[in-house]
Amino acid sequence: MLKYTTTPNSILKIDDEEVSVFELNLENIDFKTVESFGEEWNKFNSFNEVEITNVGNEYFDIITPNMLNNDSLVLDVGCGSGRWTKYVATRSKFVESIDPSNAVIAATKLLKDVKNKRITKAGVDYIPFDDNSFDFVFSLGVLHHIPDTQKAMKSSVAKLKSGGYFLVYLYYALDNRGIVYKSIFNISSIVRYIISSLPSFLKKIVCDLISVFVYMPFVLLCKLFALIGLENIAKKIPLYYYTNKSFNIIRNDALDRFGTPLEQRFSKKEIELMMMNCGLENIVFSEQTPYWHAVGRKK
Repeated sequence: MLKYTTTPNSILKIDDEEVSVFELNLENIDFKTVESFGEEWNKFNSFNEVEITNVGNEYFDIITPNMLNNDSLVLDVGCGSGRWTKYVATRSKFVESIDPSNAVIAATKLLKDVKNKRITKAGVDYIPFDDNSFDFVFSLGVLHHIPDTQKAMKSSVAKLKSGGYFLVYLYYALDNRGIVYKSIFNISSIVRYIISSLPSFLKKIVCDLISVFVYMPFVLLCKLFALIGLENIAKKIPLYYYTNKSFNIIRNDALDRFGTPLEQRFSKKEIELMMMNCGLENIVFSEQTPYWHAVGRKK
């Protein structure tokens, strides 16, 4: 466990644990999005071991024991519910997990039995640890919800030791998809803009309905095509990714997709350039979903 570089502004008591709270940088944060994620992760605050392991294996498919192992001191940037901290905790020495939202409440409860972790309420532009402190830093599905994603990535990579590894997942710009797929997505983005502005309770109801009446029909269609031997066609259908996911994850992701005010998307080339601008080399992209996640080594 590392020492904080400054004294916390306050202490948040959650059950039997204390979470240090640090002041947020007001220049690179969307408070509506932060508030939205706090609500989301306190709604979806329970994931079983199978869900965490199966999806975690997808994100960490390009991570080798050389990059992450039992000697690694890890930083989880934007931990949300804490499920990826839980996944990494069994594969590392210690995990420092930060999040600017009230998701730290959900994370504290999910990780109550995980001993080699600490949860801190802090933003990505004011990470309360010295630079060059961590062996492995990761941020999954977070930085595209920050106004200046490049700046946020640089702040995260700054905490990484020379020779350490940074794993990131950013929403892709559908750069490997066809025009029909992109057209369907563009329509959904208009819907997202409307739904994300709804009152919290109504937004949750609408997103649950979307998970049932939009996500599930697509998922069932994909399963049908796969069942009759047309797997290649199924993979081209929107939401194919969810054919092997639980309904809990589908509901969670529906709220994530349609309930979040700020969302940005990046092509593979743009992500690679951002990573290089942070001083990362030997960058490797996974060719598997979710797109795009990549790892790079700090020079």
